Parts: sequence; structure tokens; C-alpha cells
Amino acid sequence: MKILVDTNVIIDALTGREPFRETAEQIFMLAANQTEDMHITASSATDIYYLIRKHLHSTDKAKHAMEKLYELFYILDVTAEDCKDALSSEVKDYEDAVISCCALHNKMDYIVTRNVEDFEQSKIKAVLPDDFMKLIMNDEE
Repeated sequence: MKILVDTNVIIDALTGREPFRETAEQIFMLAANQTEDMHITASSATDIYYLIRKHLHSTDKAKHAMEKLYELFYILDVTAEDCKDALSSEVKDYEDAVISCCALHNKMDYIVTRNVEDFEQSKIKAVLPDDFMKLIMNDEE
């Protein structure tokens, strides 16, 4: 499966944000074990860096965290087409619309996010991290 992981899930894992940390870390393990093809968008990468640098109070530590992240997750380019298509998307929030369009153009199977309600109109199904892990467990049986 090809999975696009939203910024909030990445931040949950990298900052140990409770009560979301455990499931977010499980998603990181799937990426580390190459169980699933896990992706983030290039636009999410800049947001993640900004938030991690603030959390860690260190540019060097933030860069190191990003290097590790890039070893686990593929980075999807956000294209001009994604940005333009997002303007006419039924997804209301523009940033989420860009993610949805990027997921569609890259043929992702799911978007994993804690904000599934923001992606209700997405052509790629959005699932909560816990629901995604249940889905993975059912596929393994």
C-alpha cells in the first residue's frame, strides 16, 4: 500500500505528543520495516522542520531529526498542478486540498491523519492513525 502521512501524525511521533504518540510511533515502525510505502509531501516537510526546530530549540537537532525522517519516508513533490487543482477541490482547507491532490496524483491508497473530517471530500480516503493500524492488522491475518 502507498500511504501519505499527514504532518500531525509525524509531529505526534517526533515530539511524543500524548495521547497520540504510541500509534504514531507504530506508523514510523511500519516505515522503518518497509511494511508499507510511507510518504510525506515536500510541503509537509517544511512544516515539520519548523515545528520540530521549535520543539527541540535547536537547528542542528532538527536537521538530524529530518535526516532520520527522510530515511523512513519517501518525499512526494507538490507540483504546480497540485496547487492549482486544490483551488477547485471540494476539500475546504487549501493546505489539506493540496495534500489531497498530491495524494491523488501520486496514486496513494490512504491519507493517514488525525483530521479526517478535513478530508471528507478528498478523492483519497483519509483514515485515523488507529483505524489505519487496525486496517494493517486485518490485512496481515
